[in-house]
Amino acid sequence: MKINNPSEFGKALRERRKKLGYTQKYISEYTGLSVSFISDLENGKKTIEIGKSFEYAKLLGLNIELNERI
Repeated sequence: MKINNPSEFGKALRERRKKLGYTQKYISEYTGLSVSFISDLENGKKTIEIGKSFEYAKLLGLNIELNERI
């Protein structure tokens, strides 16, 4: 899946979390990330911290790859 903006990134995370059967509360308890952070991230909030965002994606088993535009 190609991600072009924060909304698409959040949608991909939300879909993956739901596919795995996790709730935001479960992820929060497991990682220490707040439910509000997870919600903001999944809703595409643009001011999210990138490091935490990548850790969350990694936790859900998603790879983040940068590709050069041609």
